[in-house]
Amino acid sequence: MTAPAESRTSSRRQERRARRTRRIRRAVAVAVVLSALGSWLVLSRSTTGTPASATASVSLPAADSGTTTADAGTDTGPDPDADSLLAAALGELDGHFAVTVADPGSGASAAWGTDSFVTASIVKVDILAALLLRNDGVLTGDQKAAAALMIEQSDNDAATALFDAVGGATGLDEANAAFGLTGTAAGTDGFWGLTSTTAADQARLLRVVFTEDSPLGSASRAYLAKLMGLVADDQDWGVSAADQGGAVQLKNGWLPRDSTGLWVVNSIGRIEYGGRPLLVSVLSDGSATEDAGIALVESVAAAAVRAFAGGAQQ
Repeated sequence: MTAPAESRTSSRRQERRARRTRRIRRAVAVAVVLSALGSWLVLSRSTTGTPASATASVSLPAADSGTTTADAGTDTGPDPDADSLLAAALGELDGHFAVTVADPGSGASAAWGTDSFVTASIVKVDILAALLLRNDGVLTGDQKAAAALMIEQSDNDAATALFDAVGGATGLDEANAAFGLTGTAAGTDGFWGLTSTTAADQARLLRVVFTEDSPLGSASRAYLAKLMGLVADDQDWGVSAADQGGAVQLKNGWLPRDSTGLWVVNSIGRIEYGGRPLLVSVLSDGSATEDAGIALVESVAAAAVRAFAGGAQQ
């Protein structure tokens, strides 16, 4: 039996309040640790012992079929000073990760790390964006149902169905060329979760979803962003640790590698910090457990956003 609309609305509000409470608690916990240790946040060394990549500038290229509008902000290119702030905040964190933070209003951005990572389930945002591009924003009822399951619940069967609908690896690569993702290669043989990407490309994908600097129409962008704001309660972690606004839109990915048993844990999305929206992507691998990977991603997101926002106010 379907629950009455008022009951569903009340339940949704309760879930959102609970999610916001958890985000606040995580943010407070991270702030306490940062305060106690100064500007450094040191985690236990991962079993790989691989240090974070050297800091690198990130440029967010415009999509092939569009230009940045005033509302979307102007891409000012890499900011060496902002990159240096991230380097100072993240340089002693143990683990293999990369992160980007971008302000879509001003075009300012900063980054740490240039390595490629396996996407795991964050590619589901890319798959839906590709399908919306391929179909000019028009989806069937079955595709809409699958899209909701794929983004909100991270359902893998739904992802496989929509990956096939975009033409598999070839179709996803074609869409990514239109999106301006130059460092992303779709997983082959149906293994969409083994798509490889960079933090810079995930920053670009977030601009495709959340700004007018995109080949997607406004209705398609709003639809995708709405689903990212309805992620299941038990998957509301990651970049949300840096949020202060309570209206996070995100997608996470987590995957143990068969060859090593170590975890890939990624998180991308739009948060609010200091009263303005920020686009944040954190990619990681080599964590001994899923929980350790989540802790790393949340610590990186919180420290990077804090450093970026602090530098922007100077």
